[in-house]
Amino acid sequence: METPHRVSTLELFFDLVFVFTITQLTVLLADDISFRGAGQVLVIFTVLFWMYGGYAHLTNQVPPDRTVRRVLLILAMGAFLVCALAVPTAFGAGGVAFGLGYVFVVLVHSALYTQAHGTGVLWFALPNLLCALSVLAAGFFDGPPAWGLWMLALLIQFVVPQLVQRVAASGAAPAEAASAAAVTTVSDQLGGMSAEHLVERHGLLLIIVFGESVIAIGIGTGSLPLSVGIAGGAFLALAIASALWWMYFVRDEGRAEEVFAETAPEKRFKLAMLAYYYAFLPMLLGIAAFAAGVKKTIGHLGEHLHTGPALALAGGVAVYLAGDLAFRAVLGIGPARFRAAAMLLALATVPLGAATAGLWQLLALVVVLLAALGAEARWAPAASAERAQAATGSG
Repeated sequence: METPHRVSTLELFFDLVFVFTITQLTVLLADDISFRGAGQVLVIFTVLFWMYGGYAHLTNQVPPDRTVRRVLLILAMGAFLVCALAVPTAFGAGGVAFGLGYVFVVLVHSALYTQAHGTGVLWFALPNLLCALSVLAAGFFDGPPAWGLWMLALLIQFVVPQLVQRVAASGAAPAEAASAAAVTTVSDQLGGMSAEHLVERHGLLLIIVFGESVIAIGIGTGSLPLSVGIAGGAFLALAIASALWWMYFVRDEGRAEEVFAETAPEKRFKLAMLAYYYAFLPMLLGIAAFAAGVKKTIGHLGEHLHTGPALALAGGVAVYLAGDLAFRAVLGIGPARFRAAAMLLALATVPLGAATAGLWQLLALVVVLLAALGAEARWAPAASAERAQAATGSG
């Protein structure tokens, strides 16, 4: 039986600092709602979230319960803060500062992991460092060369660890057997993570990111007087965020913990990568995009929206739902049809915002999400009943 492992307050503090990068990405997207701006946000956050996941797995196995570990984790927080401050100019004057901060994030991560695995960390520490050095190199260039180096960083990030694991799994020559065994052992150890801690850590991150959508309401109103229209628009924006919160925390989180608890420890690492990295990326980015749309909309609720803000509102919701559908598919949580329909209907509200007003698009998004939740409650109540029965049995 697993020893209970909860998220520490230092880890939560770490997450608060990391989420500042998402705040900065929201600012970047709100200032440039275009394919170029969206591309920069996607690339920057994909690189940053890779190392956030690395630290989530790290503290799952190497909890910050000693002074040296706490100090190193706080230093990593400082490096993430540097990255966050440089986000708005990461493809310009702040590129080198961003790269230096990211290199330091990787180095501290590797140093902390050596406390659990010794030199066996090299199989993933070296690719992470190569990725960070590519990001740093991008800071010295502009235009296509910079984009090329960012793409190289993503390629290293996604491909190299998979190749290393496959080489280790396929077996090596007799002379390399000892080295291959060491790599395989580290991979197995990385899989032996606490299901309780893993789900809780990412749930806390998600709830902090939801706070960004609430902050966006206040930033969007600025110094405008509080009118009935603005109050109504703020309520609708909060209702959308609440519906998205409901979909994960009421319908998915408990089941996710059950699935991870039922999964063999050595298989959890791969499952965690699929659920809490690949699927969580669009969920987090969707909230950031929605928040950017709210900032651009909340002060102009009675006006026709430009395509950018209308697409950020609807696209943010749709991207979140796409990630949630992927999350459910990975963990075998159903049904999918209601949320898939909501994703398509959310995108259909873009012309509404552009043709009428932002207020009506917000209202339409609320209706779409509430209808999806209502349909799940009406026609797919089995999952809720199972959780209620489990809760009663455990009580």
